[in-house]
Amino acid sequence: MSIDNKAYNNILELIGNTPLVRLNKICDGFPGKYFTKYEGYNPGHSNKDRIALHILNQAEKKKILKKGSTIIETTSGNTGFSLAMVSLLKGYKCILAVSSKASKDKINMLKCLGAEIYVCPSNVPSDDPRSYYEVAKRLNNEIKDSVYINQYFNDLNVQAHYETTGPEIWNQTDGDITHLIACSGTGGTISGIGRYLKEQNKNIKIIGVDAYGSILKKYHETGEIDKNEIYSYRIEGLGKNIVPSATDFKIIDKFVKVTDSDSAHMSREITLKEGLFVGYTSGAAFQAVKILNDENEFNDNSCVVIVFPDHGSRYLSKIYSDEWMNNQGFYDRSFYQPKKNTINYI
Repeated sequence: MSIDNKAYNNILELIGNTPLVRLNKICDGFPGKYFTKYEGYNPGHSNKDRIALHILNQAEKKKILKKGSTIIETTSGNTGFSLAMVSLLKGYKCILAVSSKASKDKINMLKCLGAEIYVCPSNVPSDDPRSYYEVAKRLNNEIKDSVYINQYFNDLNVQAHYETTGPEIWNQTDGDITHLIACSGTGGTISGIGRYLKEQNKNIKIIGVDAYGSILKKYHETGEIDKNEIYSYRIEGLGKNIVPSATDFKIIDKFVKVTDSDSAHMSREITLKEGLFVGYTSGAAFQAVKILNDENEFNDNSCVVIVFPDHGSRYLSKIYSDEWMNNQGFYDRSFYQPKKNTINYI
């Protein structure tokens, strides 16, 4: 067999088929079995690789994209990185309206992939002309031959996970999965996976993770948008101050809310206990598992899969920085304190 038959043609062929990894120390004493769908294993280090490739492939099939086209998107960082990577390899220009809560690490990586970046304030209403939603719309109107991906209102976001992540989880668990825990931002991940799993077994519980400062949990429970719930929070890629049409609320059984501080500490705890270098939303997802365990959600027959959406390298200047954690007031808690003198200079 020649090398041409052994080698991948490019890194886009590495997207998907991420591993299912058993969690051990972090869930010691919990009933049942716990696994993570570790999406940081994608070449772009997040689950957003899946939607970037799927959406652009579909746009090419429908002749929406052509040579010289410009891809435009709003992002907290991960979708932008994946779109920049896929656009680079496919030969499209990429412009990203980025939330100011995105870490410097994410913004620097977007720049390195050749994307043009507009950093927009995260603490303004969605209809404010400075919001990343409105900036992306404006750029789409101004730039000829541009395509606005609009992941929050794009059904292909859901379809990408319905066709790939959902079947992977079902097959990797041999259909034994009883609970799926996933953070909800655009809602594409939880909706696509959840829709597929519910078709296989309607009794599987699909549980979304929301942030304090976001409207999703209350909207799911009441069908109403409570603007009093909206305030600034630090977790990236989780929660929303709008209702994304990419979120299929009907297939989500319940939401659990988590705090910025607990999620940050949990990310670091996962890294220390499991050796998995995970991002901020991964900590949020497992913090929800901890809350659900306290509520006696699980039993000895439970097979729980938690989506860890991205890699910890995106957060070196945030949750993995003792200085940042201290500045946020996150070290006012007794359950986690930074180790002293772990770096020694000779």
